[in-house]
Amino acid sequence: MNFAVLQFPASNCDQDCVHAIRVLGHSANLLWHKETSLGNADAVIIPGGFSYGDYLRTGAIARFSPIMQTVQKFADAGGIVLGICNGFQILCEAGMLPGALIRNRDLQFHCEQVFLKTNNFETPFTNKIPGDKILKIPVAHGEGCYFADEETLSKSKSNNQILWQYCDATGNLTDKANPNGSLLNVAGICNEKRNVAGLMPHPDRASESILGSADGKLIFESVMATLQNKSAAKAA
Repeated sequence: MNFAVLQFPASNCDQDCVHAIRVLGHSANLLWHKETSLGNADAVIIPGGFSYGDYLRTGAIARFSPIMQTVQKFADAGGIVLGICNGFQILCEAGMLPGALIRNRDLQFHCEQVFLKTNNFETPFTNKIPGDKILKIPVAHGEGCYFADEETLSKSKSNNQILWQYCDATGNLTDKANPNGSLLNVAGICNEKRNVAGLMPHPDRASESILGSADGKLIFESVMATLQNKSAAKAA
């Protein structure tokens, strides 16, 4: 399977994502933001970083990059897109995911390990995660507080679009476990079609045991399993 990892000015987790994909035995290539083609990509990853220096708002400028128009068309056609940290912010700014990411509640940058509860196990991003598994994945952001109006939150919840929520080590959704003040402890969401998702924690930084946790690879493995199933279905 081939993954396109987007690269914007001041992206800094692109190589982490490429490494995580290659360790799992698949192809990953960097794609500069001025490109207008995804080539032979089977899935797209928008990595973390500080695209365009986070000027105006996080992701506010990157959403206008030429490659994002192509990513939008790719997603509209059912292509799988995963945004991590700044990538999540970009997807929200582009209107590909509901809501927005704003300054952390305490106005501090948070770099720490967090625990995540998975709510929907039937998506391209979660299908390899065991039902009782609490993920341990790090965050590193200053603007990761998920915000949306009541109608959007209610709709996302009823549609089972809230894929991950911050929790404690035993799966309890507590305010203390929430590093940034996100409404409903939201750590990651998907769109209604389930083919676009974003999360603030970094699965790319939790893809090997030497990093302190390998839980993040379950997210990448879920995407890979989905792509393999699609490929097998086409060949049948």
